[in-house]
Amino acid sequence: QVHLVESGGGLVQAGGSLRLSCAASGISGIMFSITAMGWYRQAPGKQRELVAGVSSGGSANYADSVKGRFTVSRDNVRKSVYLQMNNLKPEDTAVYYCHTYYTDNSYWGQGTQVTVSS
Repeated sequence: QVHLVESGGGLVQAGGSLRLSCAASGISGIMFSITAMGWYRQAPGKQRELVAGVSSGGSANYADSVKGRFTVSRDNVRKSVYLQMNNLKPEDTAVYYCHTYYTDNSYWGQGTQVTVSS
């Protein structure tokens, strides 16, 4: 059973930065290193959407709305994935979730709230 725990959310003014972290447990370091990871977000009244993903090899993909502002990275030794968010906008306000598929199962963290004030 993979367990994902996000941290790093908070309240920030528009133009500010936050760094989210997601720590994985219940998975070996070797298996974590070959597992793709993703960051999603869900704003009130909206569907959950993919923000950024990082492959086992470290290749990243981003939603158009965050390209050039967000950077996803991973540390396989720490079994963690990160989301550096710069130049935050009020429309980035949402609960951010860490996600992975492992052994044909979908795993989500509990989420961390990001609020950007204008």
